[in-house]
Amino acid sequence: MDKKINRSPLQKYLKYGLLGGMFFGVISAAYSFSQSSAGGRSQNLAINSVTINAVSQGVFVDALSLRGQVLPKTTIYLDTVAGGQVEQRLVEQGEYVEKGQPLVRLSNTTLQLDVMGREAQVTEQLNFLRNTQMNMETNRLNLQRDLLEIELQITHLKRRLQQSKSLVSTGSLAKSLLEEIIDELKYYEARKALTIERQQQENSIRKVQVEQLEDSAKMLEKNLQFARNNLDNLLIKAPSTGYLSEFDVEIGESKERGARLGQIDIPNEYKLVVRLDEFYLNQVHRGMAVMVELENRQVNAKVSKIDSRVTQSQFQIEVDLPKDIGTIKRGQSINIDLMFNGNKDNALLLARGAFFSSTGGNWVFVLEENSDTAMRRDIRLGKKNQDYFEVLSGLEPGDRVITSSYGNFDKAQQLQLN
Repeated sequence: MDKKINRSPLQKYLKYGLLGGMFFGVISAAYSFSQSSAGGRSQNLAINSVTINAVSQGVFVDALSLRGQVLPKTTIYLDTVAGGQVEQRLVEQGEYVEKGQPLVRLSNTTLQLDVMGREAQVTEQLNFLRNTQMNMETNRLNLQRDLLEIELQITHLKRRLQQSKSLVSTGSLAKSLLEEIIDELKYYEARKALTIERQQQENSIRKVQVEQLEDSAKMLEKNLQFARNNLDNLLIKAPSTGYLSEFDVEIGESKERGARLGQIDIPNEYKLVVRLDEFYLNQVHRGMAVMVELENRQVNAKVSKIDSRVTQSQFQIEVDLPKDIGTIKRGQSINIDLMFNGNKDNALLLARGAFFSSTGGNWVFVLEENSDTAMRRDIRLGKKNQDYFEVLSGLEPGDRVITSSYGNFDKAQQLQLN
């Protein structure tokens, strides 16, 4: 036999409660949909969780705030001319060195033996050249002596000829002997002419040879001096006065020819190296004004060099600093303002904020007048500097704009600030 099950009062009330809750949810959703359709998606926010700035009107300074690194304006590198093993380290990194001051001494046995061999070869060749010169001078003197002897013979023969003519006329001397004297005199006169011609030829040849020998001797002397200079290069000296900012040398270490040992920075001459976004590549030029912030004061400077090579979406410029800029150190970072030529005296200004990363400057939330409701509004921004955006359209002076981050409500159409 079937038994009738009776429901408890609690179960009856639970059923009616669920039906009522479902009905209330449907009514609420419909109301929310109607509100969203009428005014867009709305979101409630605490007013102290956002930053609000008013649009103002004033001077827009077209400048870009950057940070530059201090580097020496002139750096001289230390390289080895002749390689070798580090024998002695005479200074330490960071010291102030004078021009010509010894820095490090190298040793190179192979180079020393090579120089000794060159010295022996050069000395031998120089001795050969000197012997050649001595032989040429001896030949010149011998020719001069022969010429003197011939002239002496001619003088004697001329005297004998005069004496013999008077004797032949008196019959005291045979005529044949007179003719022999005449023939001998002709012979020596012809020999004299031949000796003079030979002397002239040898003098012209000797002049050319002497010049060549002197040039060869000078070249050999230079080669010998060059070989000796290679030995002198084993003692590396400071090429200029300055700070030895880098010095990579350890005793016993082997350094190849042309190896980099360190660098010397010229004191009191500095520059700033600044990296910019490639967006500004066509806007920056040499001679552009730069305001350098240093020790609670601003120093005027100019762009001296532009490296247009783009690396990781950035390029590099250099700014020469005045010599009397004060106490700064290599590697120090300094704030600068790069001054463009787009200043405006009467511009609409909106304070910079994190909203730009969400909107790209295309729209903002603007508070309605005498209300805590902020509505989404399309705008157009122009240039920017360290503090402000230039407003081109969409806003009026006095408009209150939320400038903090929109990350939590960037999909909303209106905000209710509580």
